[in-house]
Amino acid sequence: MRVPARLAAPRPGWTRYADVVVVGSGIAGLTAALRVRAGLAGAGRPASVLVVTKDHLSAGSTQWAQGGIAAALGPGDTPEEHLADTLVAGAGLCDEEAVRVLVTEGPDAVHELIALGAQFDQADGVLSLTREGGHHRDRIAHAGGDATGAEIQRALVAAIQRDPGIEVIEHALALDLIPGADGGVAGVTLHVLGEGRRDGVGAAHCRAVVLAAGGLGQVFSATTNPAVATGDGMALALRAGATLRDLEFVQFHPTVMWLGASSRGQQPLISEAVRGEGAFLVDFDGERFMTGQHDLADLAPRDIVAKAITRRMRAQGREHMWLDARHFGAEKWEQRFPTILATCRSHGVDPVTDLIPVAPACHYASGGIATDLHGRSSVPGLYACGEVACSGVHGANRLASNSLLEGLVFSRRIAEALVAELPARQDPAEDRRTEGLVGGAALDALQATMTEQVGVLRSADGMALATKALTTLAAPTHEEPVAGADAWQTTNLLTVSAALLVAARQREETRGSHWREDFAATVDAWRGHLDTVLVDGAPTSTYRPIPIPTPTGARP
Repeated sequence: MRVPARLAAPRPGWTRYADVVVVGSGIAGLTAALRVRAGLAGAGRPASVLVVTKDHLSAGSTQWAQGGIAAALGPGDTPEEHLADTLVAGAGLCDEEAVRVLVTEGPDAVHELIALGAQFDQADGVLSLTREGGHHRDRIAHAGGDATGAEIQRALVAAIQRDPGIEVIEHALALDLIPGADGGVAGVTLHVLGEGRRDGVGAAHCRAVVLAAGGLGQVFSATTNPAVATGDGMALALRAGATLRDLEFVQFHPTVMWLGASSRGQQPLISEAVRGEGAFLVDFDGERFMTGQHDLADLAPRDIVAKAITRRMRAQGREHMWLDARHFGAEKWEQRFPTILATCRSHGVDPVTDLIPVAPACHYASGGIATDLHGRSSVPGLYACGEVACSGVHGANRLASNSLLEGLVFSRRIAEALVAELPARQDPAEDRRTEGLVGGAALDALQATMTEQVGVLRSADGMALATKALTTLAAPTHEEPVAGADAWQTTNLLTVSAALLVAARQREETRGSHWREDFAATVDAWRGHLDTVLVDGAPTSTYRPIPIPTPTGARP
């Protein structure tokens, strides 16, 4: 299956220069922008930073994070225990060195976030901590009860607005990287919606690009991700020659509020923290079916809970299961989960007295642009952090509330790298990549295919059907698609879907959030990564086994 090597778009009508361009305005992007500015200024090398965001500054996934941010902040907890829980959730595919970076640097990063102005919930002057699935300690710091992401976003946006050295362009869709004459990156093309000097397609020239553009949730019909999560960063990087890693590991959150079979797009998340506070799952017979499934029962890692819900739905011929938190009472609901309470009531469910209908939905991409421990991709001058990246932290299944921490920790590390190695400015090279587009009208068929055949349950037959369907959608048509936001985003979604599908078909095992009906076991021979690149316009995956550690004292 071939995908466009470059998005068809008008030639840039305006240009802008910044030393560093950051694409994305969630916790990863805004932290990177702030730290790059501060780091370079502190080194006596003032640099300009441009933040590009597809909507307004607060429109990404960060603001929707309910549960909180995980770190070893409580009495008796340690980074080693956090590391152990993360490795178990990752089902053998975590990069232990990356996880160690996360858990050891995480506490200081959270404290710096607090110093920046983020206000986390406290009791008697001490951080309030809760527990989520896969954690053996209370280590989830939260804000506003269940509005952690919104509070973090507020604090970061305020800090960005206080810094005169950081420019922001809102309502700008990043289209493609501009190749440099000496290799690497010379900038990025953008399409800005609205009136004024930067209306339409332009070019932001720079010395380095930091991608923090979020995930791919809109690949599927139902997701917890906002509408802007259309895989733009991953698709842009793939077209530029970067390696994508482990795209088959898409996490489906087990408890997303079920709004009916016809509901599409962003769905309400019922945070794992609700189960962390004592809620539990029941089926249509009132049976607590997670009991005996795992030693953590309802707080098992997300892949285990999502699979258990899906199995029980199939066994009972139902489209959802139930979450029971009626024993919380009105006061606890109002104080601890006011946002979720209001959301449920807006959809006609009062969790104080009613069971909440829930079903798994696409939530998080554990894979993404392959990076090292300082966010460097395989393309010189291109860095990535947050959900768009694969730092090695999440393995086959992200541990709850590690996502905000990953964005925070690794964006700081990108800033460290850029202070030490900010590339020289390059002239743009002639871009010889073949242009193409998939029309926006293909979106519904794309999402329906991916949901049905490449969702929670996968099989060789189903993915063969998906490959055939996507190949048809990608094929040129007699009527040329009109260049614009709908076509660009649909092309990005198809590109990422094709890459995901290639990897999922190749991995013939069940591991973490990748569940094959026809290969139900986890296989040691598949303990490795699938790296995907474009070869002659087609996503192609290569398996790279993880070396088995040499026992201490043994010959290498």
